[in-house]
Amino acid sequence: MAAVFTAVEPDETSPPPPVEYAVAVDRYLDTLRLGEQSRRVYRIALATWAWPLVGRTPPPGRARRGATPPIVPLAVLDDPDAADRLQVALRERAARVDARTLGRELSILRGALSWWRTQGWVEADLIDALRTPPQPYEEARPLTPEQVSAVFALPAGLREQTFWHLLYESAAPVERVLALNVHDLDLPRRRVRPGVTSPYEPIRWRSGTARLLPLLLVGRTAGPLFLTERRASRSTPPADVCPVTGKGRLSYRRAAELFTAATKPLDPAGRGWALRDLRQAGKAHRRPRPGEAPGVRRGRSG
Repeated sequence: MAAVFTAVEPDETSPPPPVEYAVAVDRYLDTLRLGEQSRRVYRIALATWAWPLVGRTPPPGRARRGATPPIVPLAVLDDPDAADRLQVALRERAARVDARTLGRELSILRGALSWWRTQGWVEADLIDALRTPPQPYEEARPLTPEQVSAVFALPAGLREQTFWHLLYESAAPVERVLALNVHDLDLPRRRVRPGVTSPYEPIRWRSGTARLLPLLLVGRTAGPLFLTERRASRSTPPADVCPVTGKGRLSYRRAAELFTAATKPLDPAGRGWALRDLRQAGKAHRRPRPGEAPGVRRGRSG
């Protein structure tokens, strides 16, 4: 999602500098060559930072996408405490989203800030304040068996419960689980068909996933395993669309948001857990197969 922009030298015909942050966002997006979906992602990402600039917290999860951000004067970016506000917001955001999402959002904000400075609209250099902090969950201990049981007891939908069970029981990387298709599965043997995940370790699961998968797959023999709630857009690649329902493949971002939101009541810190927490728990609790020493894993790790 590379963005290309060109600095515009002000002249007598140029519009005056924007007063509001939202207008500066619009002017910046007008300089980029982006598709409709990418433009929407950029706008949501930039709007997210409007709330902390005026001391407010952005809406969580999907509510953030359709929310109207507060009116923010662009001049607040030159306030002496602007860097501190952004750093606090960055730490809070890092506790709620995966590293990939955070990195994308930071890259978008850095690009906008750099362009606004070239226009002379902002004087402060805030790039150093936007260095990615360590993700709390990367250093955290794996979820305990009791915490995992609490996750599986949540009143979540069939799709989420199946995905969470498969992620935990297989301990496979999140991206590989979400990339699975229906025809990749060997249900009787509780595994992904040989060659599908090569050269990585085969994805296998246990009784919890084996009980849920047939229910999730009723009426489907092809297409993505985990689907979105809505029909896919026309621009979605055919490989990511279910031929029966017309729905698209579930994204990492959406899956992560749902898990974090669902687990907030279980997290003593009140932030909610990350999908990596569940996968790490699966690795930590994994029982060795017959003939395999404890802690030994075959093949490459994902």
